[in-house]
Amino acid sequence: MLKSCLAALCGMTMLAGAAQAQPPQAQPAPVQPALAAAPETYPPNDYANPANWLCWPGRHDACASDLTTTVVRADGSTSVEPFHADPDAPIDCFYVYPTVSRDPGMFATMKIEPEETNVVIQQAARLAAKCRLYAPMYRQFTLTALTAAMTHPPKPGAAAPPRQPVGFNDVKDAWAYYMAHENHGRGVVLVGHSQGSGVLIGLIGAEIDGKPQQASLVSAILMGAPLAVPQGKLVGGDFKSIPLCTSATQLGCVIDYSSFRETSPPPENSRFGRPRSGGAGLEAACVNPANLDGGAGPAKAYFGALIAAQQAQPFPWLKGKTIDTPFVSVPGLITARCVRTGPFHYLAIHLNADPASPRTSDIPGDIVVGGYVLKDWGLHLIDANLFMGNLVDIVGEEGAAWKARGK
Repeated sequence: MLKSCLAALCGMTMLAGAAQAQPPQAQPAPVQPALAAAPETYPPNDYANPANWLCWPGRHDACASDLTTTVVRADGSTSVEPFHADPDAPIDCFYVYPTVSRDPGMFATMKIEPEETNVVIQQAARLAAKCRLYAPMYRQFTLTALTAAMTHPPKPGAAAPPRQPVGFNDVKDAWAYYMAHENHGRGVVLVGHSQGSGVLIGLIGAEIDGKPQQASLVSAILMGAPLAVPQGKLVGGDFKSIPLCTSATQLGCVIDYSSFRETSPPPENSRFGRPRSGGAGLEAACVNPANLDGGAGPAKAYFGALIAAQQAQPFPWLKGKTIDTPFVSVPGLITARCVRTGPFHYLAIHLNADPASPRTSDIPGDIVVGGYVLKDWGLHLIDANLFMGNLVDIVGEEGAAWKARGK
């Protein structure tokens, strides 16, 4: 039962945020521990091949999808918000997607599947309003392998089998190709979520932090993967010379956070909101995109309008009305602030609920397995959706600041 529940969890991890409701997924067969055995070598990808990119500027791909949004206000009134990309944006964005692949092995293939397409629509495509968007495919650690690791953990005292840095090497190669052939001195925002953020943390440490390429860094937006910093400090820990962002016009800084409902803080077993590496005096970074100055701020969320619950029913955004645009926003419903609770430092999500309003007083995003909410995951599924409007605004201001510097 546990295996099938975890398989169901993994299967819906990012599909739950798809712009269109997804049909129920077939349950994969139980994964055996033998999956941990992987081939010894993986040849490098050729990132000069357009097929190895999920998104590329000027191409009709996932990042050119329809992002039209229905704005649903607290009084029940609605309006339609169109979306337009800016092909002449002054800066670039380089996006690495989270764990979404349902391929059967430990590492994903390079084939673009609906999982990768859906997640980039949710987490990055809207940034094309303010930056040219590049998103490489990479051979990530799959949901299948994650299920195997969770259902067959090492015995007490035994070391976990080593994981080859296949995905990291792919992203490193894609980054090198971008810098050599596409950057041409432009500023770039690195954007990732979950596994994608983890890969980018490694890339920044290896290739950017304290190195010449740091001059091209506009910012790094690292969602859903804890970045270690000294408690109460803006710089240090995982990155030695790249500080946390405190304003939208600051360049060369980092936004990092993990989201939990205010009413459901991270339990002791949560992997989010706490530094993964040990070390006295360290905590997970928490930078609130809704208020970079600190304190609470309004989240400008964009959700897939037909986001599917586990029963594959559309979420009831507005009583008596079906939303027929790909996205929906709910201005004024969500407020966020950084909170410290025990060893955790995270974004607490407050809902300004109004039971008398015809608009929903809740949001989707919890992971529910067997009727139980997995509180240790928090709102990991919608880390990006919750603040997509804020992030677009921030990237826009950063682009203006970069341009004003005469770069």
